[in-house]
Amino acid sequence: MNKINFDDDSAVLIIGSGAGGGTLANELCQKGIKVILLEAGKHYSIQDFHNNEWEAFSQLAWLDKRTTSGDWRVAQDFPNLPAWICKTVGGTTTHWAGASLRIQDYEFKAKTVYGEIENANLLDWPLALEDLADYYDKAEDKMGVTRTHGIPGLPGNNNFKVMHAGATKLGYKKVNTGHMAINSRPRDGRASCMQLGFCFQGCKSGAKWSTLYTEIPAAEATGNLDLRTETHVLRIEHNESGKVSAVEYVDKDGKHHLQKAKIICVAGNSIETPRLLLNSQTSQYPDGLANSSGQVGRNYMRHTTGSIFAMFDKPVNMHRGTTMAGIIQDESGHDPKRGFAGGYELETLALGLPFMAAFLNPGAWGKDFTHALENYKHLAGMWIVGEDMPQEKNGVTLHADEKDQYGMPVPNVHYDDHANDIAMRNHAYKQGMAVYDAVNATNIYEVPPYPSTHNLGTCRMSKRSSDGVCNKWGQTHDIDNLFISDGSQFTTGAAENPTLTIVTLAIRQADYIADQLNSREL
Repeated sequence: MNKINFDDDSAVLIIGSGAGGGTLANELCQKGIKVILLEAGKHYSIQDFHNNEWEAFSQLAWLDKRTTSGDWRVAQDFPNLPAWICKTVGGTTTHWAGASLRIQDYEFKAKTVYGEIENANLLDWPLALEDLADYYDKAEDKMGVTRTHGIPGLPGNNNFKVMHAGATKLGYKKVNTGHMAINSRPRDGRASCMQLGFCFQGCKSGAKWSTLYTEIPAAEATGNLDLRTETHVLRIEHNESGKVSAVEYVDKDGKHHLQKAKIICVAGNSIETPRLLLNSQTSQYPDGLANSSGQVGRNYMRHTTGSIFAMFDKPVNMHRGTTMAGIIQDESGHDPKRGFAGGYELETLALGLPFMAAFLNPGAWGKDFTHALENYKHLAGMWIVGEDMPQEKNGVTLHADEKDQYGMPVPNVHYDDHANDIAMRNHAYKQGMAVYDAVNATNIYEVPPYPSTHNLGTCRMSKRSSDGVCNKWGQTHDIDNLFISDGSQFTTGAAENPTLTIVTLAIRQADYIADQLNSREL
């Protein structure tokens, strides 16, 4: 039974329960504000998670059809899975690795620092690191990020020890087990990491922060949250004055409902958020909601990625221990002498044997491929994550013909690698290989990018309304009671894993919304 009536237009309605939406919901509820939280997926518990990759993928992943275009390798290998995001309460915080890094000061000023880069739609963020510093502190404390607030770092597993040995031989200095939103000791009623090695499948110990078992239960405890699961939103409606006023959604029984609201916040990730705005077009907003700039769906970023795996004479057992508790940050600065703008991180990575078979070299077979799988225990791995260039042509559009099970046009995700991305990836491959060469790897494998969860841009922040979709608070330029509350508001991608910044922006946005409500500006 809904706590808030369909005709009640006094609440804040949030679409999506992940890092942005789940955090925003709790922050508003703690302030005494009534919130309706709509989540397309089911409500699982820690006990429901599977420590099995394929079972977990089938349980958590957003498997509704998508299409792809562009020259990126993903369009060739995984044309209907451009990204692995999750369709469940907690969103992709049930699936992420836990790496929690602050965006660096220079990365908020990409256009100023990098200058004009051909075919890149660069723009400075309308805020700076100093505007977020206090909120980063709050987010790190909330999430329990290691190496902040007196929280010790996680122990290093064998995969990290191999990385550390090679990195230090190369002269790298910034090498440690990282800033991770995974408890290194019991905290906030949650256990410490048990080093199970299943960080991407849903944390069965609850050591890794997720809105599923932190923010959302805390919001429910206030009595101010109306959580509705298995609710797929089709459209956002507006009134005669142009303000958003309601959402149409389909429930698990296929029934359509119209829920009114005072404020609507969209937190569906950088694919589903623009898809919803574009599908909500009307005669007043013929190009979709909040799209007077034409930037909704554009400037899609996913980070410059790739992986390097190396084989050694002795077993490494990279699958044991926290998956991504290991990082080299020496390459994260801007040094154009390397042949590209921006920087990248190298982070430990372990794929289970089933995913390794799928991703090591998609479509491959033969002696070399099977040799790698047969010697899985002897492999060490790392992942490249770097700043990719926003390009206006890269983005999310509504497919002209394909529809989903609800009759809604499926999203097409177009992505072409920028020359800067390719140069960065090649440099990172070279450095990653050098790390493993330094500790006598017997074989090294360059692994192409595969569907990742760092989906950014498509509704970017901007100072001027003509350059983007929302302002520095995530409030859309065109409609003052419509907010963007996820990674799609990123102006540029930076090199760092984005979840910490998404949470930071959500805490800050909650303060702004509450202030606007108290002053009756909204």
